[in-house]
Amino acid sequence: MIPLSAFTLELLAGLPLAAVLVAIARIDLRSRRVPDALSLPLLAAGLILALLTGASLSDHLAGAVLGWAVFAAIGWAFWRLRGIEGLGLGDAKLLGAAGAWLGWQALPALVALASIGALVAALIRPRMRQGEIAFAPFLGAAFALMWAARLAVRQAGVG
Repeated sequence: MIPLSAFTLELLAGLPLAAVLVAIARIDLRSRRVPDALSLPLLAAGLILALLTGASLSDHLAGAVLGWAVFAAIGWAFWRLRGIEGLGLGDAKLLGAAGAWLGWQALPALVALASIGALVAALIRPRMRQGEIAFAPFLGAAFALMWAARLAVRQAGVG
């Protein structure tokens, strides 16, 4: 058996990652839900990948916990203040999964990138401003972009 490098494992993991992120985006656009059946295995896969590649498990575990906790707290606060759901737990679990794959250090940039994407979409499509915005597609796109950028940087030998 040929041993796989950490980079090869990460590159191969990107294929099912992309498929799951596309599925989550499509479901959220239709139903405003992020299924646990997709987000929780994604979170587990990120932690397993960290173990297999020798990445800092504590950084990735912290990313999972912080990603979930920050969005869950924001969602809870919005619900308490406004009486309606503003950020669902599905988004929190998806951000937790992103933290499991990318580590806690990537979370601020990921949230900023997803938020900018959602803001641009709302400006382009005025209809989005009047109702709910499915945020998981923007989180997923930012997650995928950051994963691809991470692989490109590693391949270039910079990181």
